[in-house]
Amino acid sequence: MNQQTKNREFKLSNGKRGAALTVRVTPRSRKTDFGGILEDGTVRIRVAAPPVEGKANRAVIAFLAKALGTRKNKIEIVAGERGLDKIISIDGMSAEEVEKQIQAHLDRKSKK
Repeated sequence: MNQQTKNREFKLSNGKRGAALTVRVTPRSRKTDFGGILEDGTVRIRVAAPPVEGKANRAVIAFLAKALGTRKNKIEIVAGERGLDKIISIDGMSAEEVEKQIQAHLDRKSKK
């Protein structure tokens, strides 16, 4: 991951019950992982699952739950369920907490 990607701002906001995160999903990837931060602040998530019958959406939720250290039922796709661009709500976590967790994950990945 290059320095430019590392310093990009996240597109996060605080909602009534938690953080809202904008993501771009790339289905049928080699593995499930964060793909970095796009220029507009959207978080790219690559998932191995195909975009069929909600499999990619379920993979995104499972991956985020694990990466953020929260339960799957605290994560909900609130917009873009049938598209690649999504808005995801994370109940019980602030935007700052989510950003910190994602950045830590990206930092660990870049050190490998």
